[in-house]
Amino acid sequence: MIIRENEKIRIDELLQLAHEAGFTSAGELNMQSLVFRPEVREMCAADKCRSYGRSWSCPPAVGSLEAIAKRASGYRRGILVQTTGRMKHDFDYHAIRDTNRRHDANFVTLVRQVRMLFPGCLPMGAGACTICKKCTYPDRPCRHPKRMVPSMEAYGLVINEVCKASGLAYNYGSRTMTFTSCILLD
Repeated sequence: MIIRENEKIRIDELLQLAHEAGFTSAGELNMQSLVFRPEVREMCAADKCRSYGRSWSCPPAVGSLEAIAKRASGYRRGILVQTTGRMKHDFDYHAIRDTNRRHDANFVTLVRQVRMLFPGCLPMGAGACTICKKCTYPDRPCRHPKRMVPSMEAYGLVINEVCKASGLAYNYGSRTMTFTSCILLD
């Protein structure tokens, strides 16, 4: 799909780009669902994903909830994208890893395309940024600040609530794993 920069971009055109990038599901983001919750940030601080305090894309480096809410308030619309994979059993690590990698690769492609149309967009991924093998945080500045993508959780968002309010499922049935990301547009 070719979209000219000078055309008014409609959400349905961006959703088409998302499907072409390989996402399983995509929908318009309900901007009212962006509630920045301290309890999500507290879960980040528990560091179960091993990224808290180790990545520019995660807390505390992404800033306070107040700063994040202020930044996000400047956006009027957005899209939500998902990749769902099937697992052979409930703890199918390989299927989860492969679905996550596919989602991340698709999101990098989509973000690159959307940034050409909306240079000031705000992408939020599924988990910590994976551009670099080892993040420079906190010792040196981010190597790729214009490409770095914070996670939705780092912004304090409850993903299943955002999905539900935006008309997308969060759980697609037993033995499925879904990764969700979004892009806010100005």
